[in-house]
This record gives sequence, C-alpha cells and structure tokens, in this order.
Amino acid sequence: MSTGFSVEPIPRETVGARVQKLFRTTAFKLSIAYLAIFALCAFLALGYVAWNARAVLDDQIVSTIDAEINGLSEQYNAGGLRRLITVVERRSREPGASLYLVTTASGEHVVGNVGYVPAAVLASPGQSETRYGRSDSDTEPHRAIVRVFTLPGGFRLLVGRDTEERDRLRAVIGRAFGTSLAAVVLLGVIGGWLAASRVLRRVDAMTQTTRAIMAGDLDGRLYVAGNGDELDRLAASLNLMLERIGELMRGMREVSDNIAHDLKTPLTRLRNRADEALRKAASHEELRAALEAVIEESDGLIRVFNALLMIARLEAGNAREILAPVDLGAAVTEVGELYEALAEDQGLVLDVRAGDGLIIAGNRELIGQALANLIDNALKYGAEGAEARVTVEAERVGETIRLAVSDHGPGIPEAERGRVLGRFVRLEDARSRPGFGLGLSLVNAVVRLHRGMLRLSDNRPGLRVELAFPVHVQAEAGDGAAEPIPASAGSALEGSISRRP
Repeated sequence: MSTGFSVEPIPRETVGARVQKLFRTTAFKLSIAYLAIFALCAFLALGYVAWNARAVLDDQIVSTIDAEINGLSEQYNAGGLRRLITVVERRSREPGASLYLVTTASGEHVVGNVGYVPAAVLASPGQSETRYGRSDSDTEPHRAIVRVFTLPGGFRLLVGRDTEERDRLRAVIGRAFGTSLAAVVLLGVIGGWLAASRVLRRVDAMTQTTRAIMAGDLDGRLYVAGNGDELDRLAASLNLMLERIGELMRGMREVSDNIAHDLKTPLTRLRNRADEALRKAASHEELRAALEAVIEESDGLIRVFNALLMIARLEAGNAREILAPVDLGAAVTEVGELYEALAEDQGLVLDVRAGDGLIIAGNRELIGQALANLIDNALKYGAEGAEARVTVEAERVGETIRLAVSDHGPGIPEAERGRVLGRFVRLEDARSRPGFGLGLSLVNAVVRLHRGMLRLSDNRPGLRVELAFPVHVQAEAGDGAAEPIPASAGSALEGSISRRP
C-alpha cells in the first residue's frame, strides 16, 4: 500500500560509526556512570582503610616509644646519665631494636644506633616524624617517628621507631587499589559494551521494522524477546498500537469500498428520480411527488453519513469526555416504552426486564441509540420466528452490568458474527430489507467507547446480543461525579460474558 512518501534505506555503517553510535547509547553512558560511582566508592573505601591502618600503626609505634621511654626513665632515675648511656648502648646492639641516640649539647654523638638526624629535630624537644640515617655514611632515606628529651647538662636523648612497616603496608594498599581500579574499569567498560551492544541490536531491529512499516508494510511487528524487560514492554505496547492502527486502516479501506458500492445504488436512484421528474412530469403534483421522493432519498443518505461520522467519532474516542453516571435500567425502560407500539403493530411481544440501581459511566443518548438499534433489528428479523417475542434484559452480574436483546428470528451464523460488526456488512438474507448495515457497527463503536464488551450468541433459535459494561463504582458511594473507567475493564468484562450459562 502506498503511504504517499518514500523511506530511504539505512546506509551501511562503518566500524568507526558503529563504535561512535555504541558510545552514544544510553545504556553505555549509564554503565560508565555506574562505573564512575563504583570506582569513587571503592577509592573512598580503600582510602579509609589505608588511613585507619596508618593510624593504627602510628599508635603502635607511639606506644612502643612510650614503653621504651618509661624503661629508660627508670634506669636514669636509678643510675643517672652514666647508667642511661650503658643501657642505650646495650639496647642499640639488639636485633630489631628501636632507635636510640644520646648527644651532647653541641650535637656530638655519644652513643646509639642512629648515625644521622637533622639538627633541627634534636634542637626541638617533643615528638615528630623525620628522616634519619642508620650510620654516618648511610645515604638511603629512612623515616621514623621520634621523641627528643633534654637531659641535665644539655645532653639530648632521642628514642624512636622506624616507619618502614607502615610505609610498606601503604604501598601494598596502593598497589591493591591500582590493580582493583584497573580491573573495575576494564570489567565496567566490557560490561557497558555488552549491555549497550545488546540494547543497540534491539533498537536497530526496531528501527528497521518501523521503517518497513513506514514504507507500507503494516503487517510488520516489533520483536518481543519474552524476557519482560523495558524494551519488551515498549515493543508490546507499540505492537498493540500498530494492531489498532491496522484495524483503523482496514476500516478506512472497507468504508471507502463500501461507500463506493453500497451508496452507489441510492445515489443512482436519486439521480434517476430527478431526471425522470424533469423528463416526464406533466403537472405540478407529479413534480411535487418527485421532489418529495428525492428529499426522502436524500434524508436517508444524510442519515447514513451521520451514522458514519458518529461511528468514526466514537472509534476515535472523542466522546469519552462526556461520560457521566447513567441509570441503564431507566434507559432500557424508556426505550422499551417507545418500541412497544411498533412491536404490537408487527404482532410481537416486547418483554423488557430491567433492575434498579444499574449505574454505569456513559453517555445516555449513545446508550439509548445503541439499544434502539438492537431492538429495531430484533423487531425487523424476529417476526419470522416461531415465537413472536423480543426480550430485553438488564441486570448486574458481579462487577459488570449486562444488557441483552434476544429474538427468535433466523439469527446469524457463527462464522459471520465477527464480520457483521463491520460497516455496510449485510448478510444475503437481509439485502432485500431496507437498511445499510450500519446498526451493529454503531452499537459496537458505542460499546468500545464505554470500555465494554459485545457478544453475539445463539438464542436457540434466534440471535442474542449481549453488552457488558463496568459498574460505576462511585455511584454506590453516593458520589455523582463520573469516574474514568479503568483500561483493564475489558478483560474482566470478557471473562464475565464468557461465564454466561
């Protein structure tokens, strides 16, 4: 089918273009964003661990220094400076010993295992972290936490501990952090690439399908993987939309074809009557009769076009904003009273059974017009049955309100029940009777506007037409405002009708 415009084919992409498209996908950008957040969290966590580990080691070093100072203080109090020097000399030779240094006031080395320390450190009593040398010729950098005391006579005492273990732990944590960060970045990029590639393949498939649909293939549908993800939900929704569009397009084609075929006869008849009046009418009365026949035929055509416009408007949902609480039982009673006299004239009994409190959210005029069409069809074809009775019932069944019109006429074959709901569709047995085949189509449009369900069934003999509408919930609570009908009402109504015995 031609749509009036052309769709250019998708050009073949280069590798660079596909990579750029991949990087521009939302899935890849989200993966990179999550990667950055995770990397930041990992950095903060490892940094916190490293900071706490250093604080613990520093506390241990300080505690060791305090213990050494307490022991040296006891020795100094017991034997003075000489004994202190002797103890420091002995401890300096022990393996894994702490750092010790005793100097004169001028900074000359007296005893200890520290060869070099900055003069500013010795000149400032208290605790500090500094570099030092293990001998006078040691050029390799070392660091330690030290505490300096001033002794009588200007002597200086330095006690400390090397921070090599702490620095080694920090280096290990740093390497672990770098390796972990590199692994996280690599895995994140690979994961983002895989996720984006998967999404991009699905999107490209959707793009190709939509282009085919735009080119005129209205039977094309988007692929649904069946895993229930957001792309599946989007594809399912778009497929439902395409189904609806396809139905509307088929309806438009059917309407065009039906108008061309079914309206050709009355238009031809209208033209022939006018032509015959011009050629053969010999008196004013004959011209008047011809004009009246033309007007009557024109009124019939106007009614047909009005019905078509009404059906199109209802199927588009443009009348949904005028829905309000409607007492379906009262509407059924009123329409039944209008058709009682016509039923009697045709020798039929019109049996109307309507309960109370059957409130739906709807349009009273449209509901009445749909019911009038059903009763008119039942009276038109029900007179042929063995039992001259047409029954109209309205009752509540669970959360739905059901309206049924039954006759005992010839009925509709099961294979034709879906087709007769279309516009201008008339069965062979009905072509000899007046009408254009729009009655059931209009009823179906009214039911769909009200989110209801329509079902044709066998009345054994005859036809039974059932309409089911959702109950207007707020009406039971005393609220007169119209409440929108939920979209899920259709499936509930279908289940309610299918349980009909």
